[in-house]
Amino acid sequence: MFKKILVPTDGSDVADNATQTAVQLAKSLNAQIVGVNVIDPFPYIGIGDASAVGLQAYLTEAKASAGQALDALRQVCEAAGVPCVGDTIERNVVYEGIIETAAAEHCDLIVMGSHGHRGVKALILGSVAQKVLTHSKVPVLIVKS
Repeated sequence: MFKKILVPTDGSDVADNATQTAVQLAKSLNAQIVGVNVIDPFPYIGIGDASAVGLQAYLTEAKASAGQALDALRQVCEAAGVPCVGDTIERNVVYEGIIETAAAEHCDLIVMGSHGHRGVKALILGSVAQKVLTHSKVPVLIVKS
């Protein structure tokens, strides 16, 4: 059925819950996990040396955080005996990075977490999970926190 499962992770509790579900599913299907962490580009464009220093500090921190999130995913996979690969990518729009990775890696399922915001909060905050669900060409399993 599913042979390659994409698991977007940011290291949050919500992503960790989705990881647990994805790994259990992958184990039962003899599937592979593909992890991805999407880094937003530097949010500030300034003038002079301050922007270069800020950019470097931001990227260093973002890559360190991404590495920790992907390492945690790999550890869960390893403990369950599920093959896992993963990478960090940089995209302006997180949900597009997730969908592009699913296509590039030939994934046939995306498993990701959702905070489950409703009403006005959902309208204001938006939802990466909702956008992935709406735009993905492969099935998406949303794990609610």
